Amino acid sequence: MALSFFSPPALPIHRITCQALSVAVPSVAVAPLPVNPNSSLSCALNCTHFQSCSGCTQEYNLHHPVVIDEAIGFFNKLGIKDFSFDSCRLWGWRCRAKLAVRGSSTNPLIGLYEEGTHNVVDIPDCKSHHPNINAAVQLLKKGIIELNVEPYDEDQGTGDLRYVQMAVTTHDTSLPIPERYKNGKVQVSLVWNSRSENSANTGKLNALANFLWGNGGPKRKVHLIHSVWANFQTSSNNIIFGNRWRHLLGERDFWEHIGGIDVSLVPSSFGQANTRAFDSLLRKLQKYVPQGASVVDLYAGAGVIGLSLAVSRKCRSVKCVEVNKESRQSFEKTVERLPTNVESNISWHHADASIVSLNKSITYVITNI
Repeated sequence: MALSFFSPPALPIHRITCQALSVAVPSVAVAPLPVNPNSSLSCALNCTHFQSCSGCTQEYNLHHPVVIDEAIGFFNKLGIKDFSFDSCRLWGWRCRAKLAVRGSSTNPLIGLYEEGTHNVVDIPDCKSHHPNINAAVQLLKKGIIELNVEPYDEDQGTGDLRYVQMAVTTHDTSLPIPERYKNGKVQVSLVWNSRSENSANTGKLNALANFLWGNGGPKRKVHLIHSVWANFQTSSNNIIFGNRWRHLLGERDFWEHIGGIDVSLVPSSFGQANTRAFDSLLRKLQKYVPQGASVVDLYAGAGVIGLSLAVSRKCRSVKCVEVNKESRQSFEKTVERLPTNVESNISWHHADASIVSLNKSITYVITNI
């Protein structure tokens, strides 16, 4: 969930912060959003994994998360009266998931850690996941079993497959718009326990990639798999991804349409998990930035927020600041697809946004944290 903070317009530099908030609210008069008592059960998660999985913390009234009333009080204290919340999809909203792979080659477990442990909870029927992520997980499990792929053993540092990232693209222009979301295709990134594609166990990696593509690619009745990537990681720490990536099969470019622009996302770049909520946030944000503004997008990732404003608000300049150098490739591809009539001075800066200095000519600062 993303919430937006808008600073009063009297300041010489306006700061807009897009973030998820969980805060202790001072004693203020709060007018909570109305809740229909009869909607509690109709807006229930109804997920068999809720008690054991750490991914979700609210089981009922999904349309009204607990944090919303806290956020209203927080913004009221700052004089912000027009705060609004759009829940978008209540189920099947997660289009990007990083999942641990543990267990055995005959009984693989793919899911999240149980809270406070490194015990993986298998979540094949996750209600938050886009349904095609669940379908891709089931296909991956089948491939692990058939090919005798060993899931990672944290204690021993052995095994083949450590994690998997599933990302759904719902931007298929060959389909009518109402059908695009449910027919989203899944980009699968396999985090392999080796240093590179030349390591001894990468024969199984290629076999697993071919299995996924052969059983979920364009030649199947249901085209499920968008592409297969490999990431190579041998570190014993908790960092999921290593620095080495390889595209194995399928389409190299992953596109999504967000905030009125086509956005490119490589597997190593940050992307919002809730695609539709992010799109809704951007379209609201656009109303608060005046035409011709100069914008700095801090913690920009691939620059989705800043570039969306460049197009929608005809900004004088947009500077995107991001510490992850892998995001630059996605930024450049996205810029190439912007409308030809965009005249903004657009730039991407590889820097730590926490220490960047701001020029006084900048009128709006967007912080995405």
